[in-house]
Amino acid sequence: MKSNGTAALFDEAAYETTFEATVIDSRQDLVAFDRTLFYPAGGGQPGDTGFITYADGSRARVVETRRDETDRLLIWHRLDGDVESLPTGKIAINGAVDWGVRYPNMRMHTCLHLLCSLIDAPVTGCSMGQGKGRLDFDLPEMTMSKDEIADSLNAMIARQINVETRLMQPDQYDVALELVRNRYALPPRSAQFVKMIEVRGVDIQPCGGTHVRSTLEIGKIVCEKIDKKGRQNRRIVLRLID
Repeated sequence: MKSNGTAALFDEAAYETTFEATVIDSRQDLVAFDRTLFYPAGGGQPGDTGFITYADGSRARVVETRRDETDRLLIWHRLDGDVESLPTGKIAINGAVDWGVRYPNMRMHTCLHLLCSLIDAPVTGCSMGQGKGRLDFDLPEMTMSKDEIADSLNAMIARQINVETRLMQPDQYDVALELVRNRYALPPRSAQFVKMIEVRGVDIQPCGGTHVRSTLEIGKIVCEKIDKKGRQNRRIVLRLID
């Protein structure tokens, strides 16, 4: 079935956890809605999990969320069960994002943006989940220790810096491209906007992920390790203390 894609509600409502939507497509254990708050895996941030509830009160668990490989505007939700027979365009659902999974990812994702501001080198890899996060940098030598990184990050976090989402016009895509730190990831782009995340006065990056509104929400962190992953690659691993 040809779809117009899935409206990404999480771009402007990262703190909302429940929504109403209509099924627009399904295949095997995957289902797509006309709108969603479930963030699809990307940019190192895992896809959201949670539940959908049908009109009859029955529920299905969402175990994975990802974008379609061809139609990047279409978002698939993998359910714990077979949905192949689900009729399209007739089923209204209520969705509920697992906040216990989403919120730590928001905190860590914003913290990784702070880390980018400390290390003057291109980012070559990123991942986060379960209260941890890491960035790989194209960097032959580290000039900061684990304690120095943690102290600098915790100082920025304590300043309660505002974190803002900007939706730039598509014709500003080239401007956003110049700000990319991750050499293997292009800025998220739709027909309507390019999404930018700004930690006021500290960092601004094109980023499709979900973020906290203030650095204070990150809480204290520790730098667990700095790994040498190759002649030109240094991996920095962070962990939320709580």
